[in-house]
Amino acid sequence: MSDPRKLVAAFLDDELVDADRAELAAWLKAHPDNMRAFVEANLFEQQIRQAVHGQVQRAAGMHLAALSDSSRPRPRGMGETNQRAWFDRWWPRLAALGSCLVVLTLGFAFWFQRPAAKDATSTAVAMLARAVDASWGPGTKPPREGGALEPGWLRLKSGMAQVVFYSGARVVIEGPAELRLVSPNEAVCPTGRLLAEVPQPARGFRLKTDQLKVLDLGTAFGIDASPKRTEVHVFKGRVEVLSGGAPKQSLAEGQGVSAEVSAPLRLMAASATAFAPMFQLQQRSLASEAIRYDQWRLTNLRLNQDPSLVVHLDFEDYTGAEWTLRNAAEINRSVEEVTIVGCQRAAGRWQEKPALEFQSVNDRVPLVAPGKYDSLTLSAWVRVKGLDREFNSLFMSDGLEPGTIHWLIRNDGVLGLTVFGQGYGNYQILASPPVLTLDLFGMWLHLAVVLDGKTRQVTHYVNGSPVSRHALKPGPPFRLGPAELGNWNRQGSPDPEPSLIRNFSGSLDEFALFNRAFTDAQIHELYIAGKPDE
Repeated sequence: MSDPRKLVAAFLDDELVDADRAELAAWLKAHPDNMRAFVEANLFEQQIRQAVHGQVQRAAGMHLAALSDSSRPRPRGMGETNQRAWFDRWWPRLAALGSCLVVLTLGFAFWFQRPAAKDATSTAVAMLARAVDASWGPGTKPPREGGALEPGWLRLKSGMAQVVFYSGARVVIEGPAELRLVSPNEAVCPTGRLLAEVPQPARGFRLKTDQLKVLDLGTAFGIDASPKRTEVHVFKGRVEVLSGGAPKQSLAEGQGVSAEVSAPLRLMAASATAFAPMFQLQQRSLASEAIRYDQWRLTNLRLNQDPSLVVHLDFEDYTGAEWTLRNAAEINRSVEEVTIVGCQRAAGRWQEKPALEFQSVNDRVPLVAPGKYDSLTLSAWVRVKGLDREFNSLFMSDGLEPGTIHWLIRNDGVLGLTVFGQGYGNYQILASPPVLTLDLFGMWLHLAVVLDGKTRQVTHYVNGSPVSRHALKPGPPFRLGPAELGNWNRQGSPDPEPSLIRNFSGSLDEFALFNRAFTDAQIHELYIAGKPDE
């Protein structure tokens, strides 16, 4: 027998000959699970279009419910012959629903049945921001600058390394030193010198040595640790120190403490002398960041004057307390503001720049973009924490309405754009090769997609370079309407199918939507302007 999927594809293209049609019908009749799978896949699409299709769709729902309800008792005496007669009575009605249900269902079925990628998620908690003359010890695979760091040991024999935790805390270690990464907010340093700078968004960062625990309250402090003794030096702000069963000790700026095995804590003055090289590395890093941040701000002011800019979320004024966020586009004011649901304020590409972190299934940024467009360009700076879902939303229009788009990342690192054309079943999935590999997790990446209605082409980009091009079948006009960043509104469907949960896991620093098609050179310019470092 031919591959059932190929038979279905031929049916969708109206290319089935009588022999193929008989084969397809035989496959559906062969086992109840074949029909059940076919019907259950249709239910979600039917529910979404219920309000549009009215009586036709309600009738379809009745037929599909009758077919898919395996708990409904069969009439007594219903043998194989009667079962086939029952199927033959309902099959013509199912076929009549082809364009409004089957086409979409089979397309999504092929998309959903793709084998799940192995090791497609990351448990990274930090990134290596910079290394100077670093020599790594045994058991530590030399990390690369900008690379994600999983929980585990960093053993630095000599030199210095700057680690930025996903919470925003920055730590410089000087070899020889050992640092165990535990979580975005916690680390262990049994030996070595360490300088930590913890901004307010990362307040609560915890560091443990063999003798004590340090809870940071938004500050800068140094640690000099050995198996027998630990010193804590507070250079700014305040920390809390806990050692054994002793009462919690609060240290302010300029204060320090020494902890030894089987001895009470001893207060002392903080001394920055031993940490001077680390301060210099930290200051050079911050100075370099400040210059790049200022350069981006100037470019950002010019970008906001682009008449084709429909939505620009730069998060510049976001403090974490707001429910809404201003659209920075100055000329096109069709979208005044967007709403923030859940999400947490996080450090962006530069330490002083805000970003949004998506952590839970509820986190999202709903918006409504009215109008119809001949071409679209979408651009986003993202830091992927993990591809936890089969489909991880970047920007998705609500539902599956004609003219809308779904931009997402599959769990195997593929960038995908689904474009819904006019008329039921007229849609196309345009997928790149797997480009978001594990070594890119935790890094700030520039993703873009250009939907060119004039040349009928879609291009995916990563960090300013095209990674795939596709001929586009559905033509303009395209529209967005109600949509979401970092999630998807399924329009209230109760369907629990896991593939329909599409929340993004990671951070979003900047999002821009243009109503024109950018060239390769213009996408590269966007990337260079927003690149965190030189």
